[in-house]
Amino acid sequence: MNGWTAWRLVPASERAEAEESLDYLGEEGVVVTSREVSRNGPWRIEIFGDGERPELEGSWTWEKLPEKDWVAENHRSFRPFQVGPFWVHPGHVREGMPAGLLPIEIDAGMAFGTGTHATTRGCLKMLATLDPAETANAVDVGCGSGILAIAMAKLWNWPVLGGDNDAEAVDVAIENARLNGVAPLCRFVTSAGLQAPELARRAPYDLIVANILAGPLVELSTSFAPAVHPGGRVLLSGLLVEQAEMVLEAYENRGFVAERHIDLETGGDWWRSLVLRKAP
Repeated sequence: MNGWTAWRLVPASERAEAEESLDYLGEEGVVVTSREVSRNGPWRIEIFGDGERPELEGSWTWEKLPEKDWVAENHRSFRPFQVGPFWVHPGHVREGMPAGLLPIEIDAGMAFGTGTHATTRGCLKMLATLDPAETANAVDVGCGSGILAIAMAKLWNWPVLGGDNDAEAVDVAIENARLNGVAPLCRFVTSAGLQAPELARRAPYDLIVANILAGPLVELSTSFAPAVHPGGRVLLSGLLVEQAEMVLEAYENRGFVAERHIDLETGGDWWRSLVLRKAP
């Protein structure tokens, strides 16, 4: 096959619109990915496909890919790994899990969250430090692949809600919950923040988990604060270490205090996951 890739850089403020304009490519078998290149952007939007190239707006850099089985290549690159009490593995590798760990099956796809990024690993580690008695009513905002909600359901064995503003991500999360045997415990809905009625009426929460980006986390502080009961917590990730003070200040101004954090590295950048508690 004539494989190809193309990429372009867009300002952080234009990322969402740029991604939405490419939604139709998924129906044509084209893979669309994006990642933050540096603090506050820009973002690199990248597409992968084969055969005829699509007509795209904007300035794109095109490259021809060497002929290879990209599915097999993806399988080779995503290997099982342990993070906290979890064993994260792709669907094609189910052997070799150390005893006593909780397996989470996640395959790389369009929905963000295979567990390999520092932000997701940080959240998985932090979840294991929480007292189960204080997490009975939990929600994963911006659930992506559903990995964090699935982890919570496996860790505590009770219902967890999840929401994402991308309906396709919600479908992926539902399927991943089924594959992991926790479909009866995980309920995913399409929602911007906590706006969906099903998420709004479950407040106040014991725990809100949000692995998004620093900017949206700051914006969501105004809606998260009243949605967490006194003594409840938020677990926030998706922020670079140098952005942590900005995020922390937004939540401290709304009655939260920092409990602990963890810094992990991906691709040369250090990312922070924060646990904050709402003052009683």
